[in-house]
Amino acid sequence: MRHDHIISAKQLSRGDIEEVLDHAAEIAADPEAYTDRHAGTLLGLLFFEPSTRTKMSFSAAIKRLGGDIVDMGPVEYSSVKKGESLADTVRVVEGYADALVMRHPSEGSAQMAAEFVDVPLLNGGDGAGQHPTQTLLDLYTIRENAGLDDLTIGIMGDLKYGRTVHSLSHALTNFDAHQHFISPESLQLPRSVRYDLHEEGATIREHTDLEEILPSLDVLYVTRIQQERFPDENEYREVAGEYQIDAATLEAASDDLTVMHPLPRVDEIDHDIDDTDHATFFEQAHNGVPVRMALLDLLLEGQR
Repeated sequence: MRHDHIISAKQLSRGDIEEVLDHAAEIAADPEAYTDRHAGTLLGLLFFEPSTRTKMSFSAAIKRLGGDIVDMGPVEYSSVKKGESLADTVRVVEGYADALVMRHPSEGSAQMAAEFVDVPLLNGGDGAGQHPTQTLLDLYTIRENAGLDDLTIGIMGDLKYGRTVHSLSHALTNFDAHQHFISPESLQLPRSVRYDLHEEGATIREHTDLEEILPSLDVLYVTRIQQERFPDENEYREVAGEYQIDAATLEAASDDLTVMHPLPRVDEIDHDIDDTDHATFFEQAHNGVPVRMALLDLLLEGQR
């Protein structure tokens, strides 16, 4: 990897992405070959927001590479509660670790934190901004199930606040992918994301109804409408539960449709889809380990 930090999907070229995905496939095929590759390496975890998949898969990834973690733990038990700044926190923790993973509720926080550290910093989600490592495992899952070129994908749900959407839509501009965005008007892509996609030559196709494009999709990427991101509770209530799919919905879809979700889900994907051939969201979550192993391996080797 030619990057010191992984902050945004916008910094990743097609070559960068393929290097990570190819390496992840190698690791998935023979994980035992990487057991002691980074023995003695410590990964610092700074999670200022709740996490299950990102935090646990990064922990599993470094441990499967022979390393270990140092974890800041819950914010309420850290010096953040005493008023310590983000800059000071990351400066301290970089002295304990060889690389850092950070999740923070403020958009732009990862970029700011990276300016204060010399070890690799990976953005595990910065508010409604970016989530590039989620995007890499999403792309790996898409490649395994549908391929990344000549792809038609629908991205549905919270497109305004969804950092997984912002990252994935940027990354897909590196491939021959036709993107459709399905959401209520109040949750359409932010202007800044639209501008960046236009600059990359992407065509933005927006819909309020899934039915009109469902039969043409290779992948349907569903996202949760995130109550915690809404500044106004009434705004959330107006759209909560508006976009839901079940097995009956998918009767109009291609037999080869891949249904994805970054998780957690609430009620947007019914459980009757879980046992269908369409469902890949648990596979998608599991792919976080080999993909994050590959990313850590490449970054740490680059530091050496």
